[in-house]
Amino acid sequence: MLWGAAGVATLGFLVALEIAARRYDTAGPITHQAREVIFAPESGPLLYAGMALMLVVLTWRQRFIAVGAAVGIDLVLLLVRWLAGARIEFGNGALWVILGCAVIAVTRRTGAERTLLLKGVGLGLLLIAGHKTGDTWLLITSKERPNVLDPYVATADHALGNPSWLVGQFVEATGPVGEGILHAVYGQLPLAAAIIALYQLRNVGAERRFPGHHLVRTFLVIGLLGPAIYMIFPVVGPVFAYGADGGQWAVANLWPDTATAIAAPHPIPFDGITPRNCMPSLHTAWAVTIFIHSRQGARWLRYAGTFWLVATLTATLGFGYHYGVDLVAGVVFALTVEAAMRAFERGWDTEAVRLICHGTGVLALLLAAYRYLPLRMAEHRWIFGPLLLLAMGSVIYGYVRTTKHWQPKAAPAPLPEPQLAQA
Repeated sequence: MLWGAAGVATLGFLVALEIAARRYDTAGPITHQAREVIFAPESGPLLYAGMALMLVVLTWRQRFIAVGAAVGIDLVLLLVRWLAGARIEFGNGALWVILGCAVIAVTRRTGAERTLLLKGVGLGLLLIAGHKTGDTWLLITSKERPNVLDPYVATADHALGNPSWLVGQFVEATGPVGEGILHAVYGQLPLAAAIIALYQLRNVGAERRFPGHHLVRTFLVIGLLGPAIYMIFPVVGPVFAYGADGGQWAVANLWPDTATAIAAPHPIPFDGITPRNCMPSLHTAWAVTIFIHSRQGARWLRYAGTFWLVATLTATLGFGYHYGVDLVAGVVFALTVEAAMRAFERGWDTEAVRLICHGTGVLALLLAAYRYLPLRMAEHRWIFGPLLLLAMGSVIYGYVRTTKHWQPKAAPAPLPEPQLAQA
């Protein structure tokens, strides 16, 4: 019943976004997904990542057949596109395999086997649909919020020492090699999430059941709730508001060479194309979630999670996509959502409610401070800078302490039975 209710709610949400997108004469997430059955997909690695998540419910023999079918279909379509002079992209084969498994589940499976296969199909499609949904959300933010609050965030960012400007200069100094690596990390975040999720779900095929909590659940909820905050606090980022990418809409061409002056902020108009997707930084939130879920894995997975977190934070600041205060809000947002998802799986208790209320309250206070106290934050940076870090640190500490208490306690070893004395 829970999976059915979640499916209905997700479908309703996608339909609502499809209708909203039509208001702006563009396709929504459902249409984009349907087109990729035949036409060249926008992200082949994402489609294969979705298929990989679905494969966790199959046996090894079925996995080899599914992968072979996907690759074969893609090779045929690539040949057809090459002969027709169309854009060369791959990924349709993975989507065909996912949809084919859905048909098999309905027509050839029954009972628990049908349910498990449909869950796998749903998991793969949700990862793909989440990306498409994000694109539609970003379009809506650019159309519905003509004014942005970048001057407020840029002013508040003085409390942290303008980290975007500092890291931006560092990334420029690394040259094309450093920028290329960071672009790859930043752009393939869903692929990194799929790798972590595959590790967590590696035993589903053998055990024939999903674990109670895994990365994909938190990943999707972050993507669902985060854009709602974009509508409340629209921000485009320093590379647009204060850099060359903003064109005629930029306040000035300052990023990353010259920090903004401290002055009373005010909303500024911006174009109807650039997404207002900075506050909070969802790339930071997702990277933090990947880091958290990699902690329970093998050593190589823990190293990979750490690398992805550091590289993502560097990229978000170094490319001018976010301000430092965006990252602070993103960390608090991620830990609050992750705590709620863990509490939902294990059951609610006083510690869970306290942690989630604390995280929600800190996030609300951060947003209020950025909006109504940015000038004071900039003028008294040695007070507000540590306060921002302390607020974020309190949520980190609360999360670590609470989840440590949630870990199952090891049972004490049984005492040896006393031996009878020899007569």
